[in-house]
This record gives sequence, C-alpha cells and structure tokens, in this order.
Amino acid sequence: MTDPADHPFVQAVKPLVDAMGGQMIAPDLAEGDDVVLTWEGQDRVAVRLPHLSDSLDHILAELQRRHGVPLAELDRKTKQSVVRILESRGAFSVRHGVETVAGALGVSRFTVYNYLNRENASRDAKPQVEGS
Repeated sequence: MTDPADHPFVQAVKPLVDAMGGQMIAPDLAEGDDVVLTWEGQDRVAVRLPHLSDSLDHILAELQRRHGVPLAELDRKTKQSVVRILESRGAFSVRHGVETVAGALGVSRFTVYNYLNRENASRDAKPQVEGS
C-alpha cells in the first residue's frame, strides 16, 4: 500500500502548508479547527493550522531563511522592507507583535514604529488615481 503522503495532491499542497506554518496530518486524526482536504471524492490530508501567536514566529523564521542571515544583521533599508512585508501580513495585529519584530530585527520598538510611520506617510503622500 502506498503512503498517503506520497499522493500527488498532498505533495502539491505541502509547500503552501509549510509556508503558513501548518501541520499535515491524517484525515482521520482531524479535530476541531483542522481543515480536511478532499481530492476526487476522498479525504487525502488534514491541515492543522498554526496558532496565531506561532504564525509571527514562523513568518520571521521564513524571512530569515529568505535573507540568509539573522534579521538583526540586515541593513536599515532591508529591515524597513521586512517591516512592510510584516505589516501587509498582519504581524502588528498580534499581541506583542511590535516587540517581537523589534527583537528579531535588533532594533527598538520606537524604530519599528518609525518604519511603520514612514511607510504610511509615503503611502499617504502618493497621488490617488481617480476611481481608486
């Protein structure tokens, strides 16, 4: 018998599940908020979604992997870019999000707020296209 993890559908969704910090489990082990994915009429895999508080840590780890160095070692411009990405992904809606990000970037909370304010100010200063 083949391993259910070897099914092409399971292999296709694995990068997405990994990127969001989820865990793939057997469908018969699903509980509560787990999401069971069905393919061609059969339950193929269940996805256990990460807790919101774990998501920020997962996003920070992914950004560190992407940059290849600890986030604290990035230059200022790249740190500002990281803050923009994190803001777009909702990182600052999580309790202690600013503190967590500041610690990962090796900067103060004040600096993170400055990066956020700078980004919002530049966005507000751009001329709006009619109809948008």
